[in-house]
Amino acid sequence: MKTTDLLKLGREIWGDKKLNLAEIIVRLGKVFGDICRWERSAPKDKKFHSDAELKKELGNIIFSTIRWCDDLGYDHEECIRLAVNCQKKFKKK
Repeated sequence: MKTTDLLKLGREIWGDKKLNLAEIIVRLGKVFGDICRWERSAPKDKKFHSDAELKKELGNIIFSTIRWCDDLGYDHEECIRLAVNCQKKFKKK
């Protein structure tokens, strides 16, 4: 699936309401916290641990971030290109 298709699907699911940066940070923090709990492996959380759960949370970050770029008025493909270039430059150092 292309990222443009993911953006369209995200809009079909969540509608056209644009989140602001504060709203995005809260949602990203929730997903990041879920991943942190997975890694922490507290006994109370272990019953929820599975590869499927971790894959879902990583997918949530990918899928939602495409929409969040658009919410902030950014072209998600440009954001991805900038990140790729930055990581390539970092790796060369």
